[in-house]
Amino acid sequence: MFEKNLLAGKRILVTGGGSGLGAAMARRFAELGAELVICGRRLELLQQTAAQLRSDFGTKVSAIRCDIRDGAAVDAMMDSIWSDAPLDVLVNNAAATFIAQTEQLSFRAADAILAPTLHGALYCTLAAGKRWIEGRHNGVVLSILSTSTITGRAFTVPSAMAKSAVLAMTKSLAVEWGPKGIRTVAIAPGPFPTAGASGQLRPEGRDEAPGAQNPLGRVGEHGELANLASFLISDQAGYINGEMVVQDGGSHLRGSGAEDLLQWTDAQWVQLRAARPKG
Repeated sequence: MFEKNLLAGKRILVTGGGSGLGAAMARRFAELGAELVICGRRLELLQQTAAQLRSDFGTKVSAIRCDIRDGAAVDAMMDSIWSDAPLDVLVNNAAATFIAQTEQLSFRAADAILAPTLHGALYCTLAAGKRWIEGRHNGVVLSILSTSTITGRAFTVPSAMAKSAVLAMTKSLAVEWGPKGIRTVAIAPGPFPTAGASGQLRPEGRDEAPGAQNPLGRVGEHGELANLASFLISDQAGYINGEMVVQDGGSHLRGSGAEDLLQWTDAQWVQLRAARPKG
């Protein structure tokens, strides 16, 4: 299925596309012939990633600074994108999370997770969907979720709530927008370590690395997720709609992945809160 031109003619927006899994997916999409738009809050990083993709694959890649927590900014970004040509695919990848005792979360801390993970995904989906429907243009929305949508997950409650809400959006819009030529799909990745996520979710003091408890004995490779994403947004997956594909080596079948934190002492939690950047 991964023929060289699988995604040729597709114009794809990847939120949070400057680094981590977003950049890995963007790289694979470019390799398979897609034209890309990547967005995020750090323009310099986005420009570096875009330049590397253009150099490696000769494809058209645009970098747009956009804080997806701001609906007006999302709308302005979509106007800018559509002024050139419509999107064909939206990848809701940008998100935020960190571990914390839920009763210790301030409202501001909870909003820092909900705003990009839930509101940002919703704003981008609404903005793209509205334009697709008005222009009678087929589209695909791929949302990167987590297995907390199945198991719940202690100590990352706002993230689990947000991801579960985006799964509800995925299932709901599959029915509402399917007749309009728009598919909505999702991936629930297990442990695919990135520098950003590892720093927030695997601080010093946690038990052994996530791969040690995985039934397959390892963590995921970024290319594996990028390949699955490429398939789901391609015409090869044209009859998959409203579904979330779990890609975690079977780890959620053993637990949510947060059980080791139940053994943490109050002193460990105090130390973690003290180490977290303020603001």
